[in-house]
Amino acid sequence: MPTSRSKRARHPFVVIGNAIITLFVLAAIVAAAALVIGKQRFDAPGPPAEDRVVNIPRGSGTHDIADLLVRDGVIDQPWVFVGGVLALKAREDLKAGEYQFKAHASIRDVVATIVEGRVVAHQLTIPEGLTSEQIVARLLDDDVLTGNIKEIPREGSLLPDTYNFNRGVMREQIIQRMQQAQQRMLKEVWDRHSPDLPIKTPEQLVVLASLVEKETGKPEERTRVAAVFINRLKQKMRLQSDPTIIYGLVGGKGTLGRPIMKSEIDQPTPYNTYQIDGLPPGPIANPGRASLEAAANPARTRELYFVADGTGGHAFAETYEQHQKNVARLRAMEGDQRDQAPAETQLSPPPPQAVAAPAAAPTAPRQRRAPTRHNQNNPQTTH
Repeated sequence: MPTSRSKRARHPFVVIGNAIITLFVLAAIVAAAALVIGKQRFDAPGPPAEDRVVNIPRGSGTHDIADLLVRDGVIDQPWVFVGGVLALKAREDLKAGEYQFKAHASIRDVVATIVEGRVVAHQLTIPEGLTSEQIVARLLDDDVLTGNIKEIPREGSLLPDTYNFNRGVMREQIIQRMQQAQQRMLKEVWDRHSPDLPIKTPEQLVVLASLVEKETGKPEERTRVAAVFINRLKQKMRLQSDPTIIYGLVGGKGTLGRPIMKSEIDQPTPYNTYQIDGLPPGPIANPGRASLEAAANPARTRELYFVADGTGGHAFAETYEQHQKNVARLRAMEGDQRDQAPAETQLSPPPPQAVAAPAAAPTAPRQRRAPTRHNQNNPQTTH
């Protein structure tokens, strides 16, 4: 009997079967060990001691991404990354883009960041009062954006704001977003405008708001500045806004880089509101929401004049006599510097304008002032 059992045990099929079972057992042990070790390394803190930003190009495969992450020091075990992606069945979910990985991020965190598409968000802030040409220049200077801009957008058609975007977004797309935002904003503001405004269209509202935007940077003054312009329009007085002189001379460049000269005040252009009646033919900048709302619902005042008050704001007046007192006060604060002052600070009032209501006083001498906002390159003169 023992001899018979020994022969059966040595039968080739039995030997082969035992070998196969042994291999399966060993493979299972190795796989289990690899799974345990792999999971530990998948969840273990990564090598970078500080945050790392990596840009994953479009069309990158799993191994390409793993090599890129190793090269940039985000991970040090590419096989764990590849194995984790396969185990999670996330191979088709890996997304191109610019990613920021936290210091010592685990490979699990790295995979989750890429799968969820948590790309780096960039911001672009466009200040109120820039011209469309100035805004385009800012977009072209931003190297995170891509593509060219075919043409300068229509003045006043862009909404100043802060815009979020991802690396590689086309500049034309940002322009479109700004135009769409302006259209929505303008409709919302126009739907709530004061019914007795002497302007008839949303486009005219943008023109008026652009003047308000360029005249003051103090939020509390916007509705009063708008009221001065509205009151002048109602009385058929010329608006006599210095920024319109500049726009008529340099257009979208936005600034002269020097004070306005007397000859330029007298120089007729389609935008010079010292020489034309009513509003200029188009906006002189891109106004923000606050100026649009101020133009749509100005303060209820009878004020017709404003002049710098020497503190960065303005002094307002209903009469020319009171305005002259405000001008004298400003001169006293600044000191008598007429010998050094440029010509435009010593001008006499222009002839009175025809009025529909009681006769309006002539416009006051123009006075030098400090710029009221840093981001518009405003001229150093006022009414």
